Amino acid sequence: MSDSIGPSPFVVSDRNLALELVRVTEAAALASARWTGRGRKNDADGAAVEAMRIAFDTVAIDGTVVIGEGEMDEAPMLYIGEKVGSGGPAMDIAVDPLEGTNLCAKDMPNAITVVALAERGNFLHAPDVYMDKIVVGPNLPPGVVDLENTIETNLKNLAKAKGKSVQDLLLCTLDRERHEEMIARARAAGARVRLLSDGDVAGGIAACLDSSQVDIYVGSGGAPEGVLTAAAVRCVEGQMQGRLLFEDDGQRERAQKMNPGKNPDRKLDLHDMAAGSVLFSATGVTTGALLRGVRQYPHQAVTHSLVMRSKSGTSRFIEGHHNFKTKTWTPQ
Repeated sequence: MSDSIGPSPFVVSDRNLALELVRVTEAAALASARWTGRGRKNDADGAAVEAMRIAFDTVAIDGTVVIGEGEMDEAPMLYIGEKVGSGGPAMDIAVDPLEGTNLCAKDMPNAITVVALAERGNFLHAPDVYMDKIVVGPNLPPGVVDLENTIETNLKNLAKAKGKSVQDLLLCTLDRERHEEMIARARAAGARVRLLSDGDVAGGIAACLDSSQVDIYVGSGGAPEGVLTAAAVRCVEGQMQGRLLFEDDGQRERAQKMNPGKNPDRKLDLHDMAAGSVLFSATGVTTGALLRGVRQYPHQAVTHSLVMRSKSGTSRFIEGHHNFKTKTWTPQ
């Protein structure tokens, strides 16, 4: 008779942690939603950071922040290297307590709160520089798109793999001057383009979800956000490549120190950015293509979250109803 009964303790812990992560992103979303449309992005971000930090105290991990709000002397909470959690498995943590601070301040779509976990040593330690990114969804031939290809070649190959014409494809990117040539060439090739004012984590994830209608995400954005995107893409078996972009030798040397023995200019594949067992959670602050925003009522609020596990490949959308008369934490 086998002495193995039921799932292993690690699997049970992994499942429980996924649900604990939702509570963390919910707390940050509830706090920052109080600042929606008030034009005060720093206050919204500060509220999200504080709420997320408090929520982490109840999570059963020995966590180290590797993607956070900045260095210790730049951020009072959730700084790189900070220890969080109540004790448990050693985990690396990537956070963006409020992705899209401007979006929240202006009550525009796609502001979200984001957390990802990986076993210790499995996230790229990304400095606060730009990263070139390209993302497509699951169930496509390996290498169907590549950072080395022209945008026309990537669109042609993707359309063929999906059984579509290029005219049927929807490309998503940040609305930035640096992307103008790529956008013009994509449109000239026949593709439609969805422009985002901010929030490229949501844009990258959208490329992996059929419900978003986005076929490909391309462009440069923050490297820390690239690692968070990679964690989500891992969970749905999508494809992603990245490359760090440096403005000077000082930035390149910093990246080298953070990832010793690695070429900082190399093309990064998905597992270079997020390896091993990965958990991801995001909660909507303002309604967008990915998630609904926080709906607030006199004594309660409703949140909409996405939680994913790479181990099972399961994605769950969770609607949370929060009663502030009984909740142990309430937004101020």
